[in-house]
Amino acid sequence: MATPHNQAERGEIAERILLPGDPLRAKFIAENFFEDARPFNSVRNMLGYTGNYKGKQVSVMGTGMGCPSIGIYSYELIHFYGVRKLIRVGSCGSIREEVKVGDLVMAMGASTDGNYAHQYGLPGTYSATASYELLAGAVHSAASHGYSYTVGNVLSSDLFYTETPEWKEWAKMGVLSIEMESYALYCNASRAGVQALGIFTVSDSIVTGEALPAEERQTGFTNMMRVALETAVL
Repeated sequence: MATPHNQAERGEIAERILLPGDPLRAKFIAENFFEDARPFNSVRNMLGYTGNYKGKQVSVMGTGMGCPSIGIYSYELIHFYGVRKLIRVGSCGSIREEVKVGDLVMAMGASTDGNYAHQYGLPGTYSATASYELLAGAVHSAASHGYSYTVGNVLSSDLFYTETPEWKEWAKMGVLSIEMESYALYCNASRAGVQALGIFTVSDSIVTGEALPAEERQTGFTNMMRVALETAVL
């Protein structure tokens, strides 16, 4: 069952998975949240693990950066390994003053400056949206813990370094923050009829220039991971 990017055999990956961009964050989640964590992938150092969380089997795997990378990994997870719930966890940059550094952002929808949906031959612009069931679960989890969170649209940008401040135009449309992967994940999930959600910790604000200090970054990321795992096992 191995693919060019994943050495796992069928059955080694759970039907629910967390998807951080950084493979070392996948390792952190497995080592700090899972019981009986066991590795299933190390191809290209894109680490993946399966374990148990609150009595249910969950996996975690890195995806790399950008829509093309998560597009490959999520497609294989869905179509070759039978994954049904995919939750992206990562950092984002706020482009709205009210979205504060350290907050959680739940991506109800994802816009993009890329062309990932071109492959579907649609006669218009596709709105990529999250699974409502997963979104509602994440909101309930964050609220029950008292975490500060915002729900709305994010921008999955192909650009990290830009020549012009394009973020200002997206902010005028109510977009909350910028990341790089959710649009492709939502497209793949919608096309396959499975569930997907992006949950983020705001690591910096493009509006104010503020950035999350190292010690607070770990706490904020841990809160995000807890919300994602509680949502995954619903």
